[in-house]
Amino acid sequence: MDSGTLSGIATVICLATFIGIVWWAYSKDNKQRFEEDGKLPFADDDLPAQ
Repeated sequence: MDSGTLSGIATVICLATFIGIVWWAYSKDNKQRFEEDGKLPFADDDLPAQ
């Protein structure tokens, strides 16, 4: 294998990983969890500020 082939394989692996992460992030199974996590910064903790 030459460097061009290795570069092509690395590109395909990176693209597949990216598509997998996007699919995971936008899947309906995770929507409820991400909605709840998105509201965490606005949650009222009743802790004194330091």
